[in-house]
Amino acid sequence: MTKKMAIIASKGTLDGAYPPFLLASTAAALGFEAKIFFTFYGLQLLKKDLSPKVSPLGNPAMPMPVPMPNLLQILPGVEAFASWMMRRKLKQKGVASLTELRTICLDSNVELIACQMTVDLFDFKNHDFIDGISHGGAATFLAFASEADITLYI
Repeated sequence: MTKKMAIIASKGTLDGAYPPFLLASTAAALGFEAKIFFTFYGLQLLKKDLSPKVSPLGNPAMPMPVPMPNLLQILPGVEAFASWMMRRKLKQKGVASLTELRTICLDSNVELIACQMTVDLFDFKNHDFIDGISHGGAATFLAFASEADITLYI
């Protein structure tokens, strides 16, 4: 019997995007049937234009070159710098890009499900998204998740 992993991806930030793709692609490599349900801001990760950012604001665990008070983190350019820094660090360490991980998931038969309610809520159109995804509601995903060996909310 095939093991199953169900993941809910609700964050569209750079640091929130890696866990669902990494976990699902690893699960698929280990023979799991894996599905990711992208809802609310996580839906951004299925768009053709994949350019998430990371915000140091309110993220005390984010390693910065120098400690930075929250007040300074709201200044223009800080988010762009933090995003650049994170992308640079990922590349230096040989971590696959989000586009590569997303493609690995699709090639590994991980089902990427766009939450239809969120698509409607934010007035997205099908042409906004990459090819190869499916659409479904919470009931569709819960039918799978209720039988999953591992269910994660990220």
